[in-house]
Amino acid sequence: MTKVITDVICPFCGTLCDDVEVTVSDDGKKLLEVANACVIGTEKFLHSQSSDRVTKPRLRQEDGSWKDISYEEAADYTAKLLAKARKPLMYGWSSTNCEAQCVGNEIAEVAKACCDNTAAVCHGTTLIAVQDIGLPSCTLGEVKNRADRIIFWGCNPAHAHPRHMSRYSIFPRGFFTGKGQMSRKLVVVDPRCTDTAKMADVHLQIEQGRDYELLDAFRVALKGEWLPDVVAGIHAEKIREVADILKSGRFGIIFFGMGVTQSLSKNHNIDAAIALTKDLNEHTKYSIMPMRGHYNVTGSGEVFAWQFGFPYSVDLTRGFARYNPGDSSSIDLLLRGEIDAMFTIGSDPGAHFPISAVKQIAKVDSVCIDPHMTPTSGVSKLHVPVAFNGVETGGNCYRMDNVPIDCRKVVEPPEGMKTDLEFLTMVCDRLKKLKGVA
Repeated sequence: MTKVITDVICPFCGTLCDDVEVTVSDDGKKLLEVANACVIGTEKFLHSQSSDRVTKPRLRQEDGSWKDISYEEAADYTAKLLAKARKPLMYGWSSTNCEAQCVGNEIAEVAKACCDNTAAVCHGTTLIAVQDIGLPSCTLGEVKNRADRIIFWGCNPAHAHPRHMSRYSIFPRGFFTGKGQMSRKLVVVDPRCTDTAKMADVHLQIEQGRDYELLDAFRVALKGEWLPDVVAGIHAEKIREVADILKSGRFGIIFFGMGVTQSLSKNHNIDAAIALTKDLNEHTKYSIMPMRGHYNVTGSGEVFAWQFGFPYSVDLTRGFARYNPGDSSSIDLLLRGEIDAMFTIGSDPGAHFPISAVKQIAKVDSVCIDPHMTPTSGVSKLHVPVAFNGVETGGNCYRMDNVPIDCRKVVEPPEGMKTDLEFLTMVCDRLKKLKGVA
């Protein structure tokens, strides 16, 4: 016999779809089928059942081979590594739960480490802009029920957040949007003709890296002032036409992604986008929301802010929290060769950092905590596999609109396998003893 578990949270992206149904064996040890999730979310669930999965910690030997060790030995190795390091870097956190992040930040304080999350290479610039100018935002539920003007700027949810449009932004029939897609106007701003752009009522094919100019041009158009004939590759007549579409709605939302946050001007792009939202509110109701990627990257920023006062790129080497992105952020620390130990959890910098930074990770003593075999685990000295968050263990996480949700455990992990929280607690206890901290 099998049993179906309903209302499961998908642990793939920041949309955190909460209507997934998972079929498991009656003993709760085998995950058989996944319904309602997107292709990527389904694979995330089913990959936990992979036959070649690593189930024991592995320590790299002198000849480059791996040796299986116990979790106790892995915790000892990690604690000693952090205790002796002058400037360790603890990076990642976006694919684990808030409870594990809290313990990880405690470890960082004891070890006087630099602590960073994946926002450093995606929406960290958004956080800087929010500190500059604020954020007039809302929940995804409000978008579903109220929004009749949708702008996707520098993002492609058709691929990055596959169910975002069907659950919240374009297709669902909400309380005040009873006709679904027919109730809404979709504007996409992207230099590429993406699958999202193909569905748009208006696609503004902006010149690469000139988002700031177009954002300011919209602000000028809303005020009815003079515009040059062409701005960022878009004709002035088209800008005024789209401005009229935006201000004619009852409720609008700007969703923006890494096409804005990591292009030229970075956080200043977001300053301009938030200012545009403010200007649109003089005509109708508007909000703005970042399209956060990893499933709990929003939660990692929240936990950092609770415990350190800053959302990412925190330097604790002097015994108190300092925050200076560009100086205390992970890639910069690695490129300058300041890091003598690397601790990675819930992310894969080996696949996303510049190769020169990855080479630095390979040079120093390094630990990778991840249920997968990744490029980062491949260059680390110790690989600690753990239970899949949101599949084999539950915990608190945050949706992209800052709504906290509790993920559910749906299947048992392989026998003897620890969760992130359990392993980090082991490391924290050992590190405190080594450092003589009560």
